[in-house]
Amino acid sequence: MNALAENRKAFFNYDIIETLEAGIELKGFEVKAVKAGKASIVGAFATMKGGEIFLTNADIPPYQPNNTPSGYEPTRPRRLLLKKSEVSYLTGKLQAERLTLVPIKLYTKGGRVKVALALARGKRKYEKREKIKKRETEKAIRRTLKK
Repeated sequence: MNALAENRKAFFNYDIIETLEAGIELKGFEVKAVKAGKASIVGAFATMKGGEIFLTNADIPPYQPNNTPSGYEPTRPRRLLLKKSEVSYLTGKLQAERLTLVPIKLYTKGGRVKVALALARGKRKYEKREKIKKRETEKAIRRTLKK
């Protein structure tokens, strides 16, 4: 499993409840760009349209800008390849518990590009502040113990 792009900010902004793996529908030149490490999933999320799940706002710039088809949009919605049972499970979770689907990592598995998705609940501002305070106090304690 070779990580090609990560969304580290997701662990700070969301409480991760559950993770799952999905394939992603890409064009050939997009696969080359992802494998070259040009993709970015920071700020990306998954949406539901017509019984399918799409990865929205994932930025995959063209591999060779001069050979890219005209009208190519780097942040276009890309269909996620999931089983019907997984899609129905996710729709139930998303609607009933007010969760969001956030991509955590893009990676290769068996030559194919996969995305690790997380069912997550957004953190509130005060929760983020508490986490920062806790981290700073732990750092200060380690610093004083070191001396």
